[in-house]
Amino acid sequence: MKKTAVIFPGQGAQSVGMGKGIFDASARAREIYAQASEVLGVDIAAVCFEGPAEKLERTDVQQPAIFVTSVAIWEAFLEAGADRARFSHMGGLSLGEYTALYAAGAISFRDAVEVVRRRGELMQAAAVASPSGMVSLIGADAEKARKICEEASQGEVLGEANFNCPGQIVIAGAKSACERAVAAAEESGCRAISLAVAGAFHSPFMQSAAEGLSSVLAKAAFEVPKAKVISNVNVDYHGDADSIRSTLCKQVTHPVLWERCVAALIADGVGDFIEIGPGRVLTGLMRKIDRKQSITNISKAESLSSAAPTAAG
Repeated sequence: MKKTAVIFPGQGAQSVGMGKGIFDASARAREIYAQASEVLGVDIAAVCFEGPAEKLERTDVQQPAIFVTSVAIWEAFLEAGADRARFSHMGGLSLGEYTALYAAGAISFRDAVEVVRRRGELMQAAAVASPSGMVSLIGADAEKARKICEEASQGEVLGEANFNCPGQIVIAGAKSACERAVAAAEESGCRAISLAVAGAFHSPFMQSAAEGLSSVLAKAAFEVPKAKVISNVNVDYHGDADSIRSTLCKQVTHPVLWERCVAALIADGVGDFIEIGPGRVLTGLMRKIDRKQSITNISKAESLSSAAPTAAG
């Protein structure tokens, strides 16, 4: 029998209005937004539903907003009749890994909101401290991405940050090095897109954020996940509390190995994937990683009624 994995998106999945339909349709979702607003000291539902977009694009706002919206959709999914015992595996892209750990029972909602809020603040501060950026390379494999980084770095920090899917690798580093990488990529036959992000995430530029996050994670209570949750950093399943803290800390400065994570889940018997959260980013990536895989996207209220019964016990 095929196993089912639930996967959660990270930064870049946000849009003004995200979660509004779920909020209207689900009492449990409304509870989640209310609890998060209490922890954050801000009406996070209003931020998600009304924006403006410029506010949602800020790392320190975007991360808790996406996390809370993803959890609200997950809880609404369960409220609609989905059986959490059906989901043997979980994962998430970068920030989404925190949502997966929450969904797997490894961390409480309140603790997760606190950690994600501080993670966003620390990453925003690290980005502001040093001019840096990210560039998406379309049509590049790992070897070509490495060569582009070597050519464009010229003594500055520049390296691979996200291995999203075949033909899509994101690099990150110093602002000037990123600019040179765009030119180098075009010369090598790739398409290069400078990303509208605050800084070089998943790179050494985030070292100060990792150091700050370490103390934040130390105060959060973690347990062994009740489902297998795969790590972006080492493509292994999370274990005890200390290993979870260590891996999440490394994730800020190390590349996200999403393509390999999906491949590992498939190799472990997963045949059905469910993306839960705003947007369809992971659904799109799955089509490029392995088009044969079944994936259901749950981002809007209308998808709850159709998907939840099929995931019931």
